[in-house]
Amino acid sequence: MNINKMRFNINNQNYEFEIIDTLEYITLADSFVKNKIGTGHGEAVLYVGSGDNTHNNYFFKDLNGLNCFFLKKDFENFLKETEEEYLNPSQNYIKKENMSSKLFDLKNKCNQMIDSFLYFQLDYVDREPPRIYMRSNSEYYEFMREIALPNISYLSILKLRNSFNGSIWYYFKIFVDYKLNIIGYRTFEEIKQEEQINQMQIPEQEKEMLIKSRIGQGKYRENLLKECPYCPFTLIDDKRLLVASHIKPWSKSNNYEKIDSKNGFIFTPTYDRLFDRGLITFDDDKKLIVSPWLSLINQNRLKIFTGILIENLNLDKRRKEYLKYHRENIFKV
Repeated sequence: MNINKMRFNINNQNYEFEIIDTLEYITLADSFVKNKIGTGHGEAVLYVGSGDNTHNNYFFKDLNGLNCFFLKKDFENFLKETEEEYLNPSQNYIKKENMSSKLFDLKNKCNQMIDSFLYFQLDYVDREPPRIYMRSNSEYYEFMREIALPNISYLSILKLRNSFNGSIWYYFKIFVDYKLNIIGYRTFEEIKQEEQINQMQIPEQEKEMLIKSRIGQGKYRENLLKECPYCPFTLIDDKRLLVASHIKPWSKSNNYEKIDSKNGFIFTPTYDRLFDRGLITFDDDKKLIVSPWLSLINQNRLKIFTGILIENLNLDKRRKEYLKYHRENIFKV
């Protein structure tokens, strides 16, 4: 898996791009999005960081007329991943009662986009230096504002170089993360599954085991610690500092997979979060794969790079099957 290069079809021609850098986790504030919780009118300007930050200055360099793009499939995936939030809102949106009908309209609008590669230009807004604000008149930029949800969605940008002519491009991608600001947050899907478990005609002890496994507790954690007694990155074995991390997420697993100790690794919290968020994964030879959506500066800080052999990773045939799911469905590429 070569994650240092990307290929895109633009006007029926294939182009290869080299990944230069990443600007990660740009907050899509309530003042920016159209699905508001607060009462402000909102603005179309996007705050991307401080001009005092050397990394931000290098990342954008020329602040006007930037060549940018979204991918239609990313919009489609975002709407799919946020469908439950639109249908059963967990936040007090100003027009909460209209969210389900709005989802239908947004899906139609997305389907009507002819191109898969959605080009737009971004310009610098001269205000409140050293804060960097950007804006665009593009319909795709406006569509991002329409689908974004405060508190649980964010934006990341890849800086790319066209391998053919050296031109610089910026790939914008919107993500959803229900756990961004709420510790212990349960998605609608998780709540629904817990309700189904509680209604099952099985012993209470078994119900408790299934539900506790969601947060890496109970028998699931005990069995996993027997197989993986320490974090393969740090070698820390103090149980108080270790997290039982599902490979195939609890909400996507059947009842057997939920408590199967083969469906898990033991990590310290930083690596658990990286793995859970799809920012790292592994190949079948125990080699680390780092997502391009984790910036180079943070990869260097963490000393994690694609291709590093994680010798102490407990990986057998059954874990490889779960890991295949993680690479194909959770890993951010």
